[in-house]
Amino acid sequence: MESLLNRWLWRHEYWLPPGVTWADMVETESVQYPQPRDLLLTLPLSLVFIAARYAFERLVALPLSRKLGVRDTTRRVLAVQNVTLEVFYKQQTRSPSQNQFHSLAKQCDLSQRQIERWFRLRRNQDRPSNSKKFCEACWRFTFYMIAFLAGLAVLVDKPWFWDPSECWVGYPQQPLQTSQYWYYMTELAFYWSLLLRVSFDVKRKDFKEQVIHHIATIFLMGFSYCANYIRVGTLVLLVHDASDYLLESAKMFNYAGWRRVCDSLFFVFTAVFLVTRLVVFPSKVLYTTWYLSMESFQPFFGYYFFNALLLVLQLLHVFWALLILRMVWKFVVQGRVERDERSDEEENHTEEEEEEETCWERRKCAFDSKLPSLTNNCVLNNLTNQRNGAPSRQPKAR
Repeated sequence: MESLLNRWLWRHEYWLPPGVTWADMVETESVQYPQPRDLLLTLPLSLVFIAARYAFERLVALPLSRKLGVRDTTRRVLAVQNVTLEVFYKQQTRSPSQNQFHSLAKQCDLSQRQIERWFRLRRNQDRPSNSKKFCEACWRFTFYMIAFLAGLAVLVDKPWFWDPSECWVGYPQQPLQTSQYWYYMTELAFYWSLLLRVSFDVKRKDFKEQVIHHIATIFLMGFSYCANYIRVGTLVLLVHDASDYLLESAKMFNYAGWRRVCDSLFFVFTAVFLVTRLVVFPSKVLYTTWYLSMESFQPFFGYYFFNALLLVLQLLHVFWALLILRMVWKFVVQGRVERDERSDEEENHTEEEEEEETCWERRKCAFDSKLPSLTNNCVLNNLTNQRNGAPSRQPKAR
């Protein structure tokens, strides 16, 4: 198996520029290079992140949400348990067509309106609460903030932080520093944890784009580590972390109802995002990987593969920038940011439907609570009428 991997996967033509082989990347006691086996550490480390997130959301984020005034505005009405409808809901679709409604009504011996109401309540039941969304945003804000500050501390004294052309000086024989190693492992493990938890997190409008982003990021970081693109990779991570924590903080205050703080943070995030993703990233990172790198070596497979992944990220940046600019336009027209166009659109559902169902359930509960007293009053009235009518009927009988 190892010989097969060395023959096909780890061929130096794929990972290293022409004229360089794996024999030139032999480690010594004083010089260490990135090794593919190092990436195995990120898998157990991602599980540590998942466990830490579980504890953080319950011990830190949830109490913080209550102090900031996060409230779940609507009371959820649970759908009545129905095995047939539950199986159809989970295995086929959450929003059946009219023909499917008619077929389910026959199977369950219910009216079509009752079937539609069940699916509406069931979808509402799966909608995430504001508390859950706040806890998720708080966790990401904490990590992105720490990662950004740690990235600055790691790179501020490095020459390629100020001059990207320094990324290719001595490539690929560039020793791996301990700070760069842990910066890479931590970031890669965190994105692994996001990918493993993506099906359990809040479903958002850009769900597919988020999955593509996580996969592209993992492949990009893994390949760049094996090919010793460490210097460029650290710049990519820092550019992304520079704006992510601002978005998550704006979400937190949005769920807490602090509109002015949310709007202010959103505009700061918009400015930082547009500058870092649409100006700094293409002009500094993409330029140095596409053009400046060719001054040090000839293009090879790793050169094309690495730049292709960077272009995928840049396309996602443009997609998210359009969503953000839509929100800015709505703010100019309406006077405030309505919601997160980038990622916070939930399932197809209107608040009027939920309020209607809630009011109906309240009236039903009120009627059920008054029913025993109404029944008792009717019985007492009948008994009283019978007693009052009995003496008047006796003389007539005589």
